[in-house]
Amino acid sequence: MTGRSQRQELLGVLSEPLATRGYDLEGVEVSQAGRRSLVRVLVDTEDGVSLDGIADATRLVSDVLDSTEVLGEEPYTLEVTSPGIDRPLTAPRHWRRNIDRLVKVVPREGADFTGRIRSCDDTAAQVETDAGTHEVAYDDITAARIQVEFNRPNQTGKR
Repeated sequence: MTGRSQRQELLGVLSEPLATRGYDLEGVEVSQAGRRSLVRVLVDTEDGVSLDGIADATRLVSDVLDSTEVLGEEPYTLEVTSPGIDRPLTAPRHWRRNIDRLVKVVPREGADFTGRIRSCDDTAAQVETDAGTHEVAYDDITAARIQVEFNRPNQTGKR
């Protein structure tokens, strides 16, 4: 391994093969689980990831890891999963995939607010609150997370 961290090395070797198959690599975590390492790979797609998609991505990641020296000879357990609803919105694609969902936004300046994502582009999102629609630049956000709604309104606003 070079001077880069194992996590960075994994991101480097997995990004392109996953992208070729239509998966976005959302993250890689490596932790110790007894004598083995636990390698958790988070993947997503525009339409979400099905169980068949997780199985496909798992085979692909396993093949890539078997053909590289990133993990060396140490034993590991591989877990490929999709990010949960509680993942932070950190990229424009996360906002796009959650249009019409309720989001809590923590801006760098000003008070936190909750509203519905109405639209977005590569630099900002339009979030509708009770006070009106606000354009929020991604660079001006400290944190943003989707809020769970058990009775989410449909496109016409009816629950």
